[in-house]
Amino acid sequence: MIVVTGATGNVGRALVRTLTRDRVPVTAVARHISGPGTAAGDLAEPEGLRAAFEGAEALFLLVAGERPYDILDVAKAAGVRKVVLLSSQGAGTRPEAYPHPRRFEAAVRESGLDWTILRSGGLDSNAFSWAESIRARRTAAAPFADVGLPFVDPDDVAAVAATVLREAAHTGATYTLTGPAATTPRARAAAIARALGEPVTFTEQSRAQAHELMAGFMPLPVVEATLDLLGAPTEEERRVSPDVERVVGRAPGSFAEWAERNAAAFR
Repeated sequence: MIVVTGATGNVGRALVRTLTRDRVPVTAVARHISGPGTAAGDLAEPEGLRAAFEGAEALFLLVAGERPYDILDVAKAAGVRKVVLLSSQGAGTRPEAYPHPRRFEAAVRESGLDWTILRSGGLDSNAFSWAESIRARRTAAAPFADVGLPFVDPDDVAAVAATVLREAAHTGATYTLTGPAATTPRARAAAIARALGEPVTFTEQSRAQAHELMAGFMPLPVVEATLDLLGAPTEEERRVSPDVERVVGRAPGSFAEWAERNAAAFR
């Protein structure tokens, strides 16, 4: 059995769907979840995860909460033998700016479990932050309008996770997951417009405007690190990684394909 934490998120939901389709026993864990095959649990409170982890062989773990070592101790006590961590590309490219995922990565490596680390680039699903403004006014806004990064489809992250959770060949590997090409915020808004068949007006925000908005739901150090990455990505952060195709045997999907598949969210 595989336990998937963050099961109501963009990656976790797709991962549960993939494993269920493949008839793999799975327990979906999230703070607010109910129904068959689910267990309510909060990574900020590891002691409450014991029942959810019991009998599992593998664990898909998010970077959430502040006690990664305790989470992994609970997992080991429950019989888990493998952990796959969804981390961030910034943990490798900007370690000083991403201490939280770095701590989780260190805990996973030191856990004594078989492990694989997935360092995801920016997710295509970040565009859902535009859903309300596009639905209401057919507008989208973002800073650094013409800076390109190879955002990745969360379904592709889930496909990689589903594979490495079930195959021993990936033990001890760290994979960087990106899409097939760099896209800019302006280009992503245009792709959504094409998927809708209607124009979407894009406005470039200043860094200060973006900072003010992001500070309403993100810690300030994370806001600064995110804006630094979005505005001045390193060569490595701009690079398309081969790891999705290397693991699942096919190229990752494009942002345009993601937009077509999710157009209903913007109508």
